Amino acid sequence: MPKVRRSRKPPPDGWELIEPTLEELEQKMREAETEPHEGKRITESLWPIFKIHHQKSRYIYDLFYRRKAISRELYDYCLKEKIADANLIAKWRKSGYENLCCLRCIQTRDTNFGTNCICRVPKSKLEEGRVVECVHCGCRGCSG
Repeated sequence: MPKVRRSRKPPPDGWELIEPTLEELEQKMREAETEPHEGKRITESLWPIFKIHHQKSRYIYDLFYRRKAISRELYDYCLKEKIADANLIAKWRKSGYENLCCLRCIQTRDTNFGTNCICRVPKSKLEEGRVVECVHCGCRGCSG
């Protein structure tokens, strides 16, 4: 099985605890990248990749900030090696963005009317029975 890509610098202590999970997510990412996309919209074929990217970043975030199971050194190593998305984690730390699915959903330049994505609208503000699905990443509501 291929290893998670790393630089020549040896990983800090504690890497062996998170490596199996990261390798499993990396394998899922490879499968999602090679999955056939016939019959899907262009954006739909990217949704599994966004989902796995979110899972990897959330895993590192939870280990460091919620469970305090990894050291600062290992956390910084994961960010430097781009195993986790530092910008997404920075947003998760801000109030109101704790469940953010991807950074594209809060970029106003990607929408027609200069607003956030539909998945950022609270479910209580939407019509009942309406299924909301983000165009960018397939999220069904990350505002809470």
